[in-house]
Amino acid sequence: MAARFIVEADGGSRGNPGPAGYGAVVRDGDTGQIVAEAAEFIGHATNNVAEYRGLIAGLRAARELDPDASVDVRMDSKLVVEQMSGRWKIKHPDMQPLAAEARTVFARGRVSYTWIPRERNKDADRLANEAMDAGKAGRQWEPRPKAVAVDEPPLETAAPKAGWAAPADLGTPTTFVLLRHGETPLTPEKRFSGSGGSDPELSDKGRWQAERAAEALAARGSVQAVVASPMRRTRQTAETVAARLGLEVRYEDGLREVDFGDWEGLTFAEVQERHPADLAAWLGSAKAKPTGSTESFTTLTHRAGVARDKIIARYAGKTVLVVSHVSPIKTLVRLALGAPPDSMYRMELSAASICAVQYYADGNASLRLLNDTSHLR
Repeated sequence: MAARFIVEADGGSRGNPGPAGYGAVVRDGDTGQIVAEAAEFIGHATNNVAEYRGLIAGLRAARELDPDASVDVRMDSKLVVEQMSGRWKIKHPDMQPLAAEARTVFARGRVSYTWIPRERNKDADRLANEAMDAGKAGRQWEPRPKAVAVDEPPLETAAPKAGWAAPADLGTPTTFVLLRHGETPLTPEKRFSGSGGSDPELSDKGRWQAERAAEALAARGSVQAVVASPMRRTRQTAETVAARLGLEVRYEDGLREVDFGDWEGLTFAEVQERHPADLAAWLGSAKAKPTGSTESFTTLTHRAGVARDKIIARYAGKTVLVVSHVSPIKTLVRLALGAPPDSMYRMELSAASICAVQYYADGNASLRLLNDTSHLR
């Protein structure tokens, strides 16, 4: 059965026009729990443009969760609600393409619009202001680690140990067991290997590593679902483990590696020789992109956060094996810790290593394991 979502969206401009941002939340239509958030600083714009951008972002976030869902959009913008409902004409040239874009996200008839007073749109308003505050500070808004509850009875999973564990009244956490893929021919040579390169398969050693990971995870016996990046090396690793566990693999594009552009297949030293300025910029800012790439670590943070929230929503209270790459796994660990972007460069993540993160119902996360390679020794 298709899901039912409530999208609450808002946008604002400090100056109208002025520095602007939007915020949107997606709620489970039955429980009212927030299952996704989106926000962005969009530069110089009007209130109405920001409101439409928030609407589009909220609809897209809902579609990421279920493209067949029905959606009730709730906004405190009378203008957007009336225009999208077809009762008011859209005369402003800035609004027309945005309204047209919003209508393409879901099939006709799947979205309804309701006006709500401002005090009932506080979550979206808060996110819009967070985005504008981030823009004022010279950065983009980043999603916070967040666990969500859906109307689904939790299954048995490993409970957090006593001590630093979360209180029992937070319920069963959702656990991500994060497995980096096994080695490829490029791994021991430390060459950049992202989503825009040759998509190499596992080497003989990489296949051996995947088998050892499968043995270790089967012995633990807690994994209830497997989700993986669709790239060849992660597919092969995930399928090896899933076969051992008797589970199917679900693929999530948001878990793929960063596109390293012209750096694909090069070593760090070769990139430093050929593209020194771009490399320095990339190391100094999460917004910088590899030469010839369209993707920065800021972009990765957004899509990894969306993928995380989708997996939590689908498998709430379960233990999920997430098979991915260096950059997405480090990003999920960083977000769980609330660490700054440059912490990515301070983590070691070996081929076929295992990390574990637990997500709790109060929005907190706990890193339980990092770069475990004991199964390879």
